[in-house]
Amino acid sequence: MDEYMSSPRVWGLMCPGSREEVTRARRWTRDILSGHPCVDDAELIVGELGSNALTHTASGSDFGTFHLTLSLSPQTVAISVSDAGGQPEPRITEADPYDTHGRGLSIVMALACRVDITGNQHGRTVTAQLVAQQKADR
Repeated sequence: MDEYMSSPRVWGLMCPGSREEVTRARRWTRDILSGHPCVDDAELIVGELGSNALTHTASGSDFGTFHLTLSLSPQTVAISVSDAGGQPEPRITEADPYDTHGRGLSIVMALACRVDITGNQHGRTVTAQLVAQQKADR
């Protein structure tokens, strides 16, 4: 049976465009990555990217959705959040110390060893990659 098992293992979750879904996506991520050295960072990244999708794109509209994909290989966790588009490309902003928004993508980039943004105004995917060995070296 091993010949049919693939690596990496991949999971997907479609989330309706409501704030409660970010909490569900974080919990789902924690359940899948239970015991993995990157679980805390992955959960935080899922929360930031999911919130960004709802706040800045059509995913947060009445019938919007975002899609979360987790890909797990022996040393790497890749987290992808795909949104419904409608806004310019995500970018890092410099938030005022008293602002309650504006740090999400900066947090993701600080935690991940690589961040890729693909797509256009019709839908984007932000993928953050974590490496387990990096976590052990911190």
